[in-house]
Amino acid sequence: MEYQALAKDILGHVGGKENIVSLVHCATRLRFKLKENQKADAEGLKKNPGVIMVVESGGQFQVVIGNHVHDVWQAVRGEAGLSDDTPVADDSGDKGSLFGRLIDIVSGIFTPFIGILAASGILKGLLALAVVCGWLSTDSGTYKIWFAASDALFFFFPMVLGYTAGKKFGGNPFITMMIGGALIHPVMIKAFEASQQAGAVGEAFLGIPVTWFNYSSSVIPIILAAWVSCWLEKQSAKRLPSSMKNFFTPLICLAVTVPLTFLVIGPIATWLSQLLANGYQWIYVLAPWLAGAAMGALWQVCVIFGLHWGLVPLMINNLAVLGHDSMLPMLLPAVFGQVGAALGVFLRSRDARQKMLAGSSVTAGIFGITEPAVYGVNLPLRRPFIFGCVAGAIGGAIVGFSDTHVYSFGFANIFTVAQMIPPGGVDATLWGGIIGTLVALVLSCVMTLVAGMPGRAAEATPVAVTAGENDVLSPMTGTVLALDQVPDATFASGLLGSGAAIIPSDNKVIAPFAGEVASLFATKHAIGLLSDSGIEVLIHVGIDTVKLEGKPFTAHVKVGDKVQPGDLLLEFDRQAIIDAGYSLATPIIISNSDEYRDVVTVAATAVQAGTPLLCVSHQ
Repeated sequence: MEYQALAKDILGHVGGKENIVSLVHCATRLRFKLKENQKADAEGLKKNPGVIMVVESGGQFQVVIGNHVHDVWQAVRGEAGLSDDTPVADDSGDKGSLFGRLIDIVSGIFTPFIGILAASGILKGLLALAVVCGWLSTDSGTYKIWFAASDALFFFFPMVLGYTAGKKFGGNPFITMMIGGALIHPVMIKAFEASQQAGAVGEAFLGIPVTWFNYSSSVIPIILAAWVSCWLEKQSAKRLPSSMKNFFTPLICLAVTVPLTFLVIGPIATWLSQLLANGYQWIYVLAPWLAGAAMGALWQVCVIFGLHWGLVPLMINNLAVLGHDSMLPMLLPAVFGQVGAALGVFLRSRDARQKMLAGSSVTAGIFGITEPAVYGVNLPLRRPFIFGCVAGAIGGAIVGFSDTHVYSFGFANIFTVAQMIPPGGVDATLWGGIIGTLVALVLSCVMTLVAGMPGRAAEATPVAVTAGENDVLSPMTGTVLALDQVPDATFASGLLGSGAAIIPSDNKVIAPFAGEVASLFATKHAIGLLSDSGIEVLIHVGIDTVKLEGKPFTAHVKVGDKVQPGDLLLEFDRQAIIDAGYSLATPIIISNSDEYRDVVTVAATAVQAGTPLLCVSHQ
C-alpha cells in the first residue's frame, strides 16, 4: 500500500494499462515497452516527487525510481493487473529503430535477474579476496560450497537466459529454458571433452557431422536459439488443431531447435562470440588508455539514456570467451567520478535538503547506483556532472593503461575491486585499477569543491519552480509536522481541511503554486490562495498569532493579485513571535479538501521552500 499512489500516477501517465506491452525493472528504473509512446506524459510524470527522472530511449519509456524500484514495480503490476504469465512481446508496439529494438531486447532479457547477477559476481570477488588473504583454501569445503553458489548462475547461463529470452520473444519460457538445459547437459559436455582428445572420432546427427562446443556460461547461442524456438512455436500454434497444441507445439520446438542449435546456430553463434571478443580485444590493445578515457567519460552519459545495456552482453561474452574482461574495470572510475562530485556537493552545500540528498547519493553510488547522484545532484548543477565525467576519463585512462581486468561479472561498485584480483594473486594491474578509481573520486570531489557550486550570492537567489496542477509546493523552509500534532484543536482535528504544518526556519512565505490571492487577514498573519486548477489553500503563520495584531508581519501582496510559484507573499519576525510566547507551527490547509479524494504529504521531515509539500488526488 505504501507505493499505491505512486503506482497509480505512473500508470496514468504511461497511458493506462491498455498501453503497456511489457514492464520490467533494473536496479533503479521501471522499463516500459508501450504500444503508443505518444500517449505517455513524461513531463507530467517528472513532477511526481517519487520519480527521479523519466527517459525515453532504446525504444523504452524508462521511469527512474531509485533503490526501491522493485517495490514500485510490484505496485504498478498490481494496479495494472500484470502477472508473470502476462506476455511481454507484442508486435503492436512501436518498433523504433534497429538499435533501439536491440537495446530493448538486451535489457528485457537481462534485467529480470540483475540482482542475482550482481550478487554472484560480488561473491566470486570476495572469494578471490579470501584466497589471496589466506582466509580460505580452494581445497576446503567452505570454499567449494560458496564457489558453487557464486558460479551456478554463470555455469547454467543458457538455462536462465533461455527462460528470460523465451518470455521476451513471446514464447513459452519453459521450452526455451529446456533448450538451454540441453546445451549444458552432462552428455553434451562429455561429448565436447571427448572431441578435444587426440584421435577422437567425429559424431553425427542423422548423418550430418556435429561440431561440439562447451556452451556453459555462453550468451549468444541460447538467445538466437530462443528466438528460433519462439518463431517456430508461433508458426506451429497457428497450424495445429487446438487438441494437439499443448503437446505437439513443445515437441516440435524441442525436436527441431535443439538439433538445429548443435548443427548450425551454436557454431555460428560461437564464431560470432569469438569474433566480438577478439575484435574488442584488438581495439583495446591498440590504445588501452584511450579506451579507458572514452569509457570513463561516456559511461554515465550512456546510463542517462539507458543505452549501457548494449555493452552488458559484450562484457559477459568477454568473460566466457577470454576468461577475463577489461571493460568493467574502466567503468569503475566513471561511477566513482560521479560519487566524488556528489561528495563535493555534500561538503560544499549549505542547503540542508541538497546536503541530505547528496549524502544519500554518495552512499548509493558506492554500491553502483549512480542515478540518485546524477539526476538528483550533479546534473541539475551541471558542473559537478561534467567534472565527474572528466575525472572518470582520467581515472579510466589510468585503469586502461594498467591493463586491469575482472575475472567475474558484476556491476561497477566498491566490490569490483575484489573481482579485479588476478588468479595468480595481487599484481600491478590490481593496483592500477585501484589508483585510477581513487583518482577519479578525489579529482571530481576537489573540482566540485573548488568550482562546481555557485557562490553565496547565487545560492541565495530564488530558483524558479513549477508546480503541477495537483501539487502544492512548500511556502516556507522548515520542519514538517503532521497536522494532528499542531497545538490547536481546530487545525489538528482537520475541521478546516486536510494538510500539513511547518515549523519555519526562516522568515518568508512564498506562493506554493500559480494562482491568485483570495484573502488576506487584516493582521497579515494568514493568507488564502486559489490555484489556477481550483485548489484552495490557507497558510496560517503560527498559532494564535492573530493576537499580535499584525506587528511581526509584512504583506507583499494584496487580495486579487496573481502569483507564480516562488513569489514572496509575506515576511514575519520569527524571534518576535517566539518572544511573545506563541508557537511557530504554521498549518498549510487545503480548504476545499472535501472536493478531492486524498491529500498526501509528500515532503520529508525537512522541507525547502519551493519543493513539493502536498499532492491532491481528484475524485
